Amino acid sequence: MNYINDKRIVMTLDAGGTNLVFSAIQGNEQIIDEIRIPSSPNDLTKMLNSLVEGFSEVKSKLTEEPVAISFAFPGPADYPNGIIGDLPNLPAFRGGVALGPFLESKFNLPVFINNDGDLYAYGEAISGFLPEINQKLKEAGSPKQYKNLVGLTLGTGFGAGIVRDGELFIGDNSGAGEIWLLRDKLSPMLNIEEHGSIRGIRKIYSELSNTAFENTPEPKELFEIAKGEKEGNKEAAIKAFKDMAEACGDAISNAITLIDGLVVIGGGLSGASDVFLPFLVDEMNGSYTNADGTQFRRLVQNVYNLESETELTKFLKGSTREIVVFGTDKTIKYDPDSRLGVGISKIGTSKAISLGAYAFALNMLSK
Repeated sequence: MNYINDKRIVMTLDAGGTNLVFSAIQGNEQIIDEIRIPSSPNDLTKMLNSLVEGFSEVKSKLTEEPVAISFAFPGPADYPNGIIGDLPNLPAFRGGVALGPFLESKFNLPVFINNDGDLYAYGEAISGFLPEINQKLKEAGSPKQYKNLVGLTLGTGFGAGIVRDGELFIGDNSGAGEIWLLRDKLSPMLNIEEHGSIRGIRKIYSELSNTAFENTPEPKELFEIAKGEKEGNKEAAIKAFKDMAEACGDAISNAITLIDGLVVIGGGLSGASDVFLPFLVDEMNGSYTNADGTQFRRLVQNVYNLESETELTKFLKGSTREIVVFGTDKTIKYDPDSRLGVGISKIGTSKAISLGAYAFALNMLSK
């Protein structure tokens, strides 16, 4: 699926507790300036009126009729039916609000709502990381192509989305990909966000450097401290990212065992990949130890850090060879290197979510 040359227009929204940011996409490009309207998290009537106002303003700026509305909205929700549930950050929606049907009645357009982690993964699968890696494999002469992807957002929290063979996988209760609820390897009584988040990294640095949490630097500064580019406790900063990588690498391994696809990481912490990604991939390439002391690999697949030129080259090359079809003079290409790659988003989280919303709407309309 390639929507670069698609002429259909989809109206989009980035919904938050502070602002509602409206736009429109055509051919994978934003075609109008963003429209910002303050959110009204505690007043349902104001919130719904703001949504109608925002989309109406978007529509007034378009030269052609849009074909759909598609956007990310926080959960819990019954996304296929457009019903928003009890949101902690948007109390006005508690009790259940049929947001999708409401907007459909106002604009006479199909409305598609999804979780931001899901749309992030879908954007990366359709127009980002997945086609980029498949193109590199093709250029390298490899017969291998990937169809499955886990998209991770690592920042304020730890979110995920799953794409299987070009289709977004949301589960029977719109609850697939809730990776933030996996157990934290380093704090087994807690969930993964204890380490896999901005708060988690700051907390570790705070403890190791004997710094009050409120005085602990933000991740960008911690990254600079870890790289030796800024004054601070370098060892504590490296350890904070290393612990985060170990915990997240364990959680990702649990998820990828069941999915078997590429992994792309976005979100605010992805910019520090130079420091944490090697540790994360090492964790995924780790081993279990039997009672007799023998070891076996944590994952069937070898995992490569696709941000490393050396590892990327190995990943693209694989172990392709030709084998003879028994009883014939024919040969067939065979690559016995079962492998996965982990990389960082090149298009950015926000753009991936927008492209995911666009692609999801067009894909659904095509059905």
